[in-house]
Amino acid sequence: MADRASDMRQDFPILAREHRGRPLVYLDNAATTQKPQVVIDAIAEYYAQHNANVHRAAHILAEEATQLMEEARDLAQGFVHAAHREEIVFTRGTTEAVNLVANILAAELSHEDEILITEMEHHSNIVPWQMLAQRTGASLLAVKVLPNGDLDLEDFQNKLSEKTKVFTCNHVSNALGTVNPVQDLVAHARAVGAYTLIDGAQASLHEHIDVQALGCDFYALSGHKMFAPTGIGVLYGRLGLLESLPPWHGGGEMIEHVTIETSTYQKPPFKYEAGTPNIAGAVGLGAAIKYLNELPLDDLIAQEQQLVANTLSALKQLPGLRLVGEPKQRTAVISFLLEDAHPHDVGTLLDQQGVALRTGHHCTMPLMQALGIPGTVRASFSLYSTQTDADHLLAAVDKATTFL
Repeated sequence: MADRASDMRQDFPILAREHRGRPLVYLDNAATTQKPQVVIDAIAEYYAQHNANVHRAAHILAEEATQLMEEARDLAQGFVHAAHREEIVFTRGTTEAVNLVANILAAELSHEDEILITEMEHHSNIVPWQMLAQRTGASLLAVKVLPNGDLDLEDFQNKLSEKTKVFTCNHVSNALGTVNPVQDLVAHARAVGAYTLIDGAQASLHEHIDVQALGCDFYALSGHKMFAPTGIGVLYGRLGLLESLPPWHGGGEMIEHVTIETSTYQKPPFKYEAGTPNIAGAVGLGAAIKYLNELPLDDLIAQEQQLVANTLSALKQLPGLRLVGEPKQRTAVISFLLEDAHPHDVGTLLDQQGVALRTGHHCTMPLMQALGIPGTVRASFSLYSTQTDADHLLAAVDKATTFL
């Protein structure tokens, strides 16, 4: 197989820089991905040539800005395979998308209902549901995680019931790389009448997303995890639900008619997009999706999976290294510990050797508690990651063990 990852690296200017006199090895892609030049150029061109507020004027700049943003909506619709463009709501990212859904479902829950999450969720898919439970009196339950990093499917079946009003989980774990069987989980949850939301922040570059096949009511993702800018994301919502549920934020753009006494609201998606949107972010997201559409994604994903598998095998040979989580299906993320060393100390030593990765609890404190550890060292890969990156990681980890 041709090394397509090496070919695409030239599209990302930051990957050519050095750190501490060494080539930069960027393995913190679960936190954010780097941006290709086409995305950087698209944002610059928008501000230089088309900057205006959208939907609100008859002049040429407003028309151009509106067209660019709505083209991005069409591209996002295709990316997640939504049935209707009206099902694509722009948000600031996955966190805001989850908060949006938790808020618009508030009137649907009571103290008799249950919200079912999992122990492996990012805090962004825990805290909004805690807040909703506090507001409505509903109970919050969590599916246990097995020691290998997979969800305990028996525990899921035991906790799912007719009382379950909402079920939510991540598509891919940001801390362990576990790929969850979301299609089956959603089918079971819908069978008991629950609303379903999938956190797709970590899946967007590593799994083919088809919201119609998944059958979920809502799917959330972040642009910056898929080569787009920070501050822009997408919430897919089933059209019938977006039409029937109430808006979240009030203000401009989401209204149809306003008097002092009352207001009526626009149809989706604008019903959920109050105020001036992140137009430049949407333009950047559209450029990122165009870029992805032109890549041989199947080849790149297969190459990435092989790279992760090879790196796992090599890490297992290093003395004193303990892998954290060995799920049946994994993508892009490897978490580990070294001897009794604190993860932050390990991360500092690796940074001194030009390897950028993440340490800590990765915003998954309940998962770390369930696994009985304070945190991990996390190497997370992307489509542009190469064997050279992996070799630098392995050499740096091996050297770090001599200091610990």
